[in-house]
Amino acid sequence: MHIADFCIFMVKLWEKGYSLDKSVEDFTVGEDYKIDVNLINADVLGSIAHAKMLTKIGILNSSELSGIKKVLAEIYNNPDFKISKEDEDVHTAIENYLVSKLGVSGKKIHTARSRNDQILTDLRIYTKENFLMLFEEVLELVETLHAFAKKNEFIPMPGYTHTRKAMPSSIGLWAGAFLESLIDDIKLLKTAYSLNNQCPLGSAAGYGVSLNIDREMTSELLGFESLQNNTLYVQNSRGKIESIVIFSLFQIIMDIGKISNDLIYFSAEEFGFFALPEKVCTGSSIMPQKKNPDALELIRGYVSVIEVNLIEVIGISKNLFSGYNRDLQLTKEPLIKTIGLSHSIINIISLIFKELEVDKEKCISACTRDIYATDSALRLVNTGMPFREAYKEISKNLDKIKADNPVENIKSKKHHGATGNLGMEKVKKHLESVKIWLAEESNKYKTKRKLLLK
Repeated sequence: MHIADFCIFMVKLWEKGYSLDKSVEDFTVGEDYKIDVNLINADVLGSIAHAKMLTKIGILNSSELSGIKKVLAEIYNNPDFKISKEDEDVHTAIENYLVSKLGVSGKKIHTARSRNDQILTDLRIYTKENFLMLFEEVLELVETLHAFAKKNEFIPMPGYTHTRKAMPSSIGLWAGAFLESLIDDIKLLKTAYSLNNQCPLGSAAGYGVSLNIDREMTSELLGFESLQNNTLYVQNSRGKIESIVIFSLFQIIMDIGKISNDLIYFSAEEFGFFALPEKVCTGSSIMPQKKNPDALELIRGYVSVIEVNLIEVIGISKNLFSGYNRDLQLTKEPLIKTIGLSHSIINIISLIFKELEVDKEKCISACTRDIYATDSALRLVNTGMPFREAYKEISKNLDKIKADNPVENIKSKKHHGATGNLGMEKVKKHLESVKIWLAEESNKYKTKRKLLLK
């Protein structure tokens, strides 16, 4: 074997004897090689599964497979593995490394595979691994919020409409509202997880290959829930699946943004309902007394950043010609950034709720007598007066409204979902079922990953 077979570095996978203009190379590669650092381990796993399948159909022999697996495991366990601009992407960097170490057998790894199905496989694996972590983080937040709501279930506070005091509410009702919204978000997240959990490998450039490859084998080896069937749809689904993933995360972050906005205002001196943990508050460079809710303000801002990421992916991928188009390269960064931001935001808000304090006295003192107007009207209804007349009667005598005992008032509202009957035990049951599902999914995936790397 010629020594050149062992000394090929920085070779582009599409190379055919000519060089790109440097400005075109810089433009087409962009920051892709930096973004792909996130996908190294996913690419290794996909490549091992692909190599095993190529061995089954006779393209690789067992000795070649053993060598490929050994070198890929080196990469997987090397946190300093580099991707250069000349490599263009993670796929080229790994294949070049294989060729430099193994020669001819390294050149065989790309058989029946395109960078088109390779990047999709990487993104699906990367997203799946992060989803499993995100589920854990969201469940921890829900449990923290549940404990907070339960602890403060019957602490009264004013409820607001139009940002003005409206009717008696409670800390339990306020926290419970976000709790139930996050449960809905988890249902949406599970749908996105399932759609992402389809194996695209083997679709190649979108039109299959003339080798008798076993796509079901690679799907099974990688621990996907199912095989994404139609090879052209595999390519057409790029951007679509990413946007669904971002949308599901956006719903969670949007809820956390609303929580953050409420906490910013309700912890201000003018309200004083909550006291934020000092360790999450920054200071002012000029005003010695300031303890600022900067983390919450940034969360509120990042809601819009993730919204823009969603719009960016939808905008790039809509109305493209069927099959792969290079525009789709640009959907990778907003997906990866959204996933990274989601981890940080969920963990920060969970940290805050673990040490968030409620000032019961300030909450009660804020329940001024005007917020009992509707309750006063309903008392007249109980004497037989039509509601519209009762409404008018109270509206003409607002200065005569008597304040209720706020704790007794919120406890008296016993219908489903009201302040005296929050029904949080239903949330707890759903939470437990999701935890069981997550444990099963995580164990299945970890087992498959361990077997691949064995």
